[in-house]
Amino acid sequence: MGRIRQLSDSLANQIAAGEVVERPASVVKELVENSLDAGASRIEIDLEDGGMRLIRIRDDGEGIAADDLPLTVSRHATSKIRTLDDLEKVLSLGFRGEALASIASVARFGISTATADAPHGSRLEFAAGGEARISPTAHPRGTTVEVHDLFFNTPARRKFLRAERTEYGHCEEVVRRLALGRFDAGFTLRHNQKATFALRACATPAEQEQRVATLCGAPFLQSALALEVEASGLLLRGWVAQPTFSRSQADLQYFFVNGRVVRDRLVSHAVRQAYRDVMYHDRHPAFVLYLEIDPALVDVNVHPTKSEVRFRESRMVHDFLFHTLHRALAQARPGGAEMPVRAAAIEAVAAPPPVAMPAAQHALWQRPDAAALAETVAAYRALGATTGAAALPSAPARGPGESDGDVPPLGYAIAQLKGIYILAENRDGLVVVDMHAAHERITYERMKAARDAGGVRAQPLLVPQVVAVSRREADCVEQHAPALAELGLELARAGEEAVMVRQIPVLLAGADIAALVRDVIADLLEYGSSARIEAHADEILAGMACHCSVRANRQLSITEMNGLLRDMERTERSGQCNHGRPTWALQSLAELDRLFLRGR
Repeated sequence: MGRIRQLSDSLANQIAAGEVVERPASVVKELVENSLDAGASRIEIDLEDGGMRLIRIRDDGEGIAADDLPLTVSRHATSKIRTLDDLEKVLSLGFRGEALASIASVARFGISTATADAPHGSRLEFAAGGEARISPTAHPRGTTVEVHDLFFNTPARRKFLRAERTEYGHCEEVVRRLALGRFDAGFTLRHNQKATFALRACATPAEQEQRVATLCGAPFLQSALALEVEASGLLLRGWVAQPTFSRSQADLQYFFVNGRVVRDRLVSHAVRQAYRDVMYHDRHPAFVLYLEIDPALVDVNVHPTKSEVRFRESRMVHDFLFHTLHRALAQARPGGAEMPVRAAAIEAVAAPPPVAMPAAQHALWQRPDAAALAETVAAYRALGATTGAAALPSAPARGPGESDGDVPPLGYAIAQLKGIYILAENRDGLVVVDMHAAHERITYERMKAARDAGGVRAQPLLVPQVVAVSRREADCVEQHAPALAELGLELARAGEEAVMVRQIPVLLAGADIAALVRDVIADLLEYGSSARIEAHADEILAGMACHCSVRANRQLSITEMNGLLRDMERTERSGQCNHGRPTWALQSLAELDRLFLRGR
């Protein structure tokens, strides 16, 4: 008797379920994606015991015809693709035709559905290993899928499930991702008959921002930069948080490709590179981004859970993401790019604002007149003695003829606090500036500009250093030799599995050359480019800028303080110092009124 046997359909489905159905959250994802593909505008998700006892998904989509119901629990049965051309240009969230069959093989499964032209609805009931039973039922247009007792027939899989709270947390995260990806649909999530959230379909950009604030938190949206950039057939839109809003974990990162949420190493690397110069100490950025690309240029059929994609022009996508985010973050400075986040979106999830006060009641908060400023200038000049730090710029204080409309974003300096902070007044209230952090960023950006203008200065090694690498890495060095030379790194092949370092950038004279070369080659192999040399050089310049910037307890004149404020408004990334700390903060008049209970 032969040893090779054909697996039964039931066993084949259970094996497939091991790839598709990992936990209740996997079931929720597959079923909600089916609802979205069916054109649903309203989806209700009911869970019990974290989804382990019951998962019920209701939608108002187009429904399933009665004749097609038996095929729903069959493998490789789908209405979403028919030919290879369809597979190469997938726009639907699902397309494999395995999800329902896999779920039905490890749970007690039921579907109630009705189409718009059907005289009545139909219901299918299926228990793993049994026969599908179909009967007529009363059901509105759309589909209801019920999954009871997940993994009841596979106890080995069930015992690996976590606590109810943990499994529900995964389900909630799945629904959050899908709700962020499809603003055109409403979502309701309930757990053990208690509503978690109810989201209406979004018809306007303001409603979309309100949904983002609800799902990601109002602080994220308050710190977010909205962007929409199109180039080379690619469109990137969404929100990226400023570096000051960083996270200890990568838990607020949502990236969508043609509406599909994905986690991709190429995307993650591009985002990290964009934040490289403004975020440190193992912090992670936050973002909600949507990439639209020709479906023919992206392969979504590379992972059983469809959570990964492969780009045909990966280098182009990487560079587009990096340069777009890098430019957006560079404009995040006082007076730079505005943040088009509507106040209504914030107020919908935040506390109500305080009652506004008449302008006459703020008489004590009016800007100082020219005489007062002149006295303050004279006082600080009498105190002024420099400590050998880098020279600070100077700018005149506001003249008596200037109006509120002429007030710059950071306003005008009025005092210095404890030799550390600059206090300034602008149109909105009180601006507090960390003078060392601000001057550090300004000095750092000027050093980088001077370096870039003069090109990379390199120095030959007196004794060339040989670095052992693999044959593949040595081939990469030969292929990218011109690009490496532009970075100041001259490498030559010294054998089948060795390269010789003949020249390095001057700034990296004390670096670990062997480790740096291997890291650069690894980047070239993975992403087609490397920013490690520039990153190392930037770290050195950042240290130099920190040491030569103005120190605490140095008394500044009003003119020097205003000069520093004006330079902050002109310098890219001046909202953060070289170590990722914020350089300035605003206390609005409304916040000050709330602090002192004015108007109540």
